[in-house]
Amino acid sequence: MLSILGKLLKRKTVAAGVTSQFESIYREAISRADTQDFQRAIDLYDQAIALNASHAEAFYKRGNALKNLDRMEAALASYNRAIELKPDYAFAFCNRGVVQQSLGLTTEALSSYDRAIALQADDALSHYNRALLMQECSNWDQALAGYNRAIAIDPGYADAQYNRSLALLSRGDFEDGWRGYEWRWKNAQRLSIGKPRNFKQPLWLGEESIAGKRLLLYQEAGLGDTLQFCRYASLAAQLGAIVLLEVQKPLLGLLANLEGVSQLIGAGNGLPHFDYHCPLMSLPLAFKTTIDSVPAMPGYLRSDDVKVERWRKVLGPRTRARVGLAWSGNPNNTIDHRRSIRLADLAAHLPSEFQYFRLQKDVRDVDRATLESSPSIVSCDDELLDFDNTAALCACMDVVISVDTSLAHLSAALGQKTWVLLPFSPDWRWMRDRQDSPWYPTMKLYRQRIAGDWNEVLARAALDLRREFG
Repeated sequence: MLSILGKLLKRKTVAAGVTSQFESIYREAISRADTQDFQRAIDLYDQAIALNASHAEAFYKRGNALKNLDRMEAALASYNRAIELKPDYAFAFCNRGVVQQSLGLTTEALSSYDRAIALQADDALSHYNRALLMQECSNWDQALAGYNRAIAIDPGYADAQYNRSLALLSRGDFEDGWRGYEWRWKNAQRLSIGKPRNFKQPLWLGEESIAGKRLLLYQEAGLGDTLQFCRYASLAAQLGAIVLLEVQKPLLGLLANLEGVSQLIGAGNGLPHFDYHCPLMSLPLAFKTTIDSVPAMPGYLRSDDVKVERWRKVLGPRTRARVGLAWSGNPNNTIDHRRSIRLADLAAHLPSEFQYFRLQKDVRDVDRATLESSPSIVSCDDELLDFDNTAALCACMDVVISVDTSLAHLSAALGQKTWVLLPFSPDWRWMRDRQDSPWYPTMKLYRQRIAGDWNEVLARAALDLRREFG
């Protein structure tokens, strides 16, 4: 009898020791994950799971660490195991949806989000993630409904507020959209627009009179954003402001003669005295821009006449229609994989009867061989393709064909005929379903009809090239 009792006590002691060891390792894993030492956290979660393979939370947190290291297949397997162990694990369903979405498993991701919401209807994150998926699918109405639900649960949810504004802007609801767009400053660093500028001078959003005041307008995001919204400088000047404009240094030459600007400043340089300030992308709010009052002045940027003439001499007599090309943008952009095209895919659709010119400065390694083997595409020296020279070269084109990158904004702002190739779920500024843009009178939009299918888009553009210039 004592022997049996002793064995039971020994087993309990061993089990207690294992449990204690598991808890110690598990807590250390969580601590490492909190400090973003994700690989060490994964190693520790593995050790903990070896001691207790039925601990759903360990598999869930292991999945989170794997997700943070972009090891999505492994993360998916870890979430699946967590759900097997705990079928009502709402958070695991939600995060599994994120991983499935990143892997292109749209239907599966939607199912995971729906299950998470069914299990925990008051979880703002699940509603938000589902809305992001709907936005990616260009289902803006369901996306908006999801953002609204997330905000109803958590009114201070900055990401939901910001993305809601994009949904509103995409459908032309500018009044609410511009107001909501100010939420971008709550998550500015993650959106790669830097931190809000903490000036002692007041922010101007259209309420105060700026007649005779020195108004600082300044860049906040990408080059394309600056090119699109610098047009508002002339409107501020019309209100009597002395307009100071800070822009990225590569744009200084191009914007030197922008209408309404009294002083142009390179980003990073010292700022002169000013009375008010406003970031460029808050100007539509300040001017209460609606879909019908977009300041769509054609050709608000001008190329340098001397450089245009120099390019014309270099190009020689025009014997065929000239087409400018830009097929890829910033590789660091979070949606670059959706909006950039391989040159080989583009070149396969280019009609042979026209002459083509590379307008983008950077060429990716995957495109170099295609460029070198395509005599119909003229490739200028990289040093010639700064913004001033590129603007002048654009002026020599009959049409510019570009993906969604700063080159498209440059060409259209110059008043050049510009065709933009858009992914199935494009940036908010291109709105929904339209073939034109309220921002640029000379722009035409070619949208993917099926996500990822560039062939049909390029075929349409090639057909239009032959129709208009053949």
